[in-house]
Amino acid sequence: MESLEIFSHIKLLVCDFDGVFTDNNVIVDENGKESVVCSRADGMGVELLKKNGINVIVISKERNSVVETRCEKMRIPNFYGVDEKLAVLQQEMAKDSLQPDEVCYIGNDVNDIECMKYVVGVAVGDAFHQVKEVAGFVTEKNGGKGAVRELADLLLRAKQV
Repeated sequence: MESLEIFSHIKLLVCDFDGVFTDNNVIVDENGKESVVCSRADGMGVELLKKNGINVIVISKERNSVVETRCEKMRIPNFYGVDEKLAVLQQEMAKDSLQPDEVCYIGNDVNDIECMKYVVGVAVGDAFHQVKEVAGFVTEKNGGKGAVRELADLLLRAKQV
């Protein structure tokens, strides 16, 4: 069984979007409209976290409004089109006077590394190797395939310990 100690103080889960809530693929129709596939299990994980006092936000470099649409459905704040993710992360932490050990960041690609090093970093199972190397934990599930739900379950278990 994995050690839940690194998750014991988490009050905020910060997620990248593409490659975390999605499988990092995009569907583009003949009109250029983009669509993604997201896991409903991940949505339930977000709901369970919120019900148990752990806030969830999304910070994404992606500039497509699909990020906002999915986050609105899950009723979580989102910041998309963000080039400087760490600055937004620090701004959100300051709002609630959160310390780095109270925040968990889950990502999959190199633009997530800076945030992952700053707080408790988690990589999805199919994250790029550079990301896995800096992560304190790597999910068994891949992005878009239940990785957020897996992490949510771990965070909730750690809260019970």
